[in-house]
Amino acid sequence: MTAMNRRNVLRILAAAGAGLAATRALAAARGGPAAGTESMHTRRIPSSGEAVPVIGLGTWQTFDVGATPGEREPLAQVLREFVALGGKLVDSSPMYGRSEQVLGDLAADLGLHDKLFVATKVWTSGKSDGIAQMEDSMRKLRVRALDLMQVHNLLDVESHLDTLQAWKRDGRVRYIGVTHYTAGAHDRVAAVISRHPVDFIQINYSVGEREAERRLLPLARERGVAVIANRPFAGGALFGRLRARPLPDWAAEIDCGSWAQLLLKFVVSHPALTCAIPATSKPAHLRDNMRAGYGRMPDAELRARIAAEAAR
Repeated sequence: MTAMNRRNVLRILAAAGAGLAATRALAAARGGPAAGTESMHTRRIPSSGEAVPVIGLGTWQTFDVGATPGEREPLAQVLREFVALGGKLVDSSPMYGRSEQVLGDLAADLGLHDKLFVATKVWTSGKSDGIAQMEDSMRKLRVRALDLMQVHNLLDVESHLDTLQAWKRDGRVRYIGVTHYTAGAHDRVAAVISRHPVDFIQINYSVGEREAERRLLPLARERGVAVIANRPFAGGALFGRLRARPLPDWAAEIDCGSWAQLLLKFVVSHPALTCAIPATSKPAHLRDNMRAGYGRMPDAELRARIAAEAAR
């Protein structure tokens, strides 16, 4: 499909209205599977065996909007189509401005709470302040129990993990974890999962930021810790390098029709990875990202080719 034809398809679908029917029409036009005709790849959470789709959704910056229909309707469409295309895990944080409130409102308005795996974070110091913040997050997200609560950037990690272990026993959270977004913190993340029984870590990992492959990803796999990849496009830097270059012909061998799909498949094909969480407020980008969860995945040889192409 040419770029002009793709724009025309998107315009027609937008005019017809968002939703599952539009998503299926676009997928068929691209030659890919429509929702309901193929299942997205999933990975199991080691501590429980629960399956999670490999492409999730981040909310950093994208969901930090006001309450007007003009601001929220694109995000409502993103959330509807995310679920329609097999997505489940949505990640937020009190650090992300109004993102928790917007996510909670939209999930309630669309009746999607029971279809989502909601993850957020605690980002403050002190045990009592942490409890207050987590309870506020649950109110904004409109949930009585959270699927995953993470200690954001390891801030006061010991205090919060102590609280979260108790909350997990009481059923207020199902899973607990820790996060960071820089390679310089990987040793600290490794130290935490070596001494605490966490279910998840969330770290930066992409074809442009591969430091986690050295120690942290093997350690997570060894200790049975699920891994969420943030910054799967290296904060957008990868697109700056690749945007002007044509997609390699061999990308078709793993059913990729865009650079975004190729980069995401590199991330989620690592054996330690559970889910990647690209963030977007654009329905067209959401559809493109979600296609990375379908079709053939790269083996070790193709992963090496993707890395070489991105570094070229």
